[in-house]
Amino acid sequence: LSTYSALARCGDTMMGLHVPHGGHISHSRISAAGVMGLRVVNFAFDEREMNIDVEATKKLIAKEKPRFLYFGGSVFLFPHPVAELREAADEVGAKIGYDAAHVLGLIAGRRFQQPLEEGADVMASSRHKTFPGPQGGIIFTNDEALARRIDDAVFPGLVSNHHLHHLAGLAVALAEMLEFGEAYAAQTIANAKALGEALYERGFDVLCSHKGFTESHQVLVDVSKNGKGTRVATELERNNIILNKNLLPWDRLDRSVDPSGIRIGTQELTRLGMKEEEMAEIAEFIKRVVIDRRDVKEDVIAFRKDFTSLRYCFRDGEEAYRYFDFGDLA
Repeated sequence: LSTYSALARCGDTMMGLHVPHGGHISHSRISAAGVMGLRVVNFAFDEREMNIDVEATKKLIAKEKPRFLYFGGSVFLFPHPVAELREAADEVGAKIGYDAAHVLGLIAGRRFQQPLEEGADVMASSRHKTFPGPQGGIIFTNDEALARRIDDAVFPGLVSNHHLHHLAGLAVALAEMLEFGEAYAAQTIANAKALGEALYERGFDVLCSHKGFTESHQVLVDVSKNGKGTRVATELERNNIILNKNLLPWDRLDRSVDPSGIRIGTQELTRLGMKEEEMAEIAEFIKRVVIDRRDVKEDVIAFRKDFTSLRYCFRDGEEAYRYFDFGDLA
């Protein structure tokens, strides 16, 4: 909302991804964009490439004359064409925003696109997905005038205070990304590619097999023939494998309760020290549950016992799930 408030006013037009194409719900009229009173026009989308159709979108920009374009989404397999659409945006006086919530850690590790270098005016993000920091938001811009508008939108516009105790955690996360971010991001993407390949080899309909499945932390699978997303995600959860059901481009928005796909992320697996060989084991667990209809819960528990320590951090090897008894600190 802070970014939207700085970029546009009620009644203006924004351009973003349709939710079934991977757009976050906040980019749609039924969420934050609608709260702001923005008119939403969706990018043209290439379902096979799982990305924005550049040439068709250029024509849409010229026709609709949006106040701003907003790249990024919840399904984010490949970098978005920020540089390719910068000129088209300039021709109609549009700003460019970028939602980096899912890929900020990959951007920080310089293993994904660099939106501000490619022409984005502002980049907004959460701090707790691929970027391993405390919950909260963060906004970046190189435009001083836009920065002042964002500051005013944040306070006094939308936020009355912030959590100071989060800043220490954010500082540590930023420092760790400077030190370890490149290796972490590279392994996260390598793991996603390996997982996509392993699932594909086991008979799953993994999207974008013709282009290496992914260039991010995400893998997207069409499980229509396996009972669809809700059943598959529920059965896997019963076996201690947590992922989420997900709309695919050909799904209707009003069928989000039972979509065709599942979305899998590799960032936490990577932070726990898993690599490509473990992705093959995870794919086998998923196959045994979804295709073979077998129970693997005890096998998953045994597998996870070897991966309980944090990696890519200053205290490498520290227990990831250690709980403190505050009574012991008295």
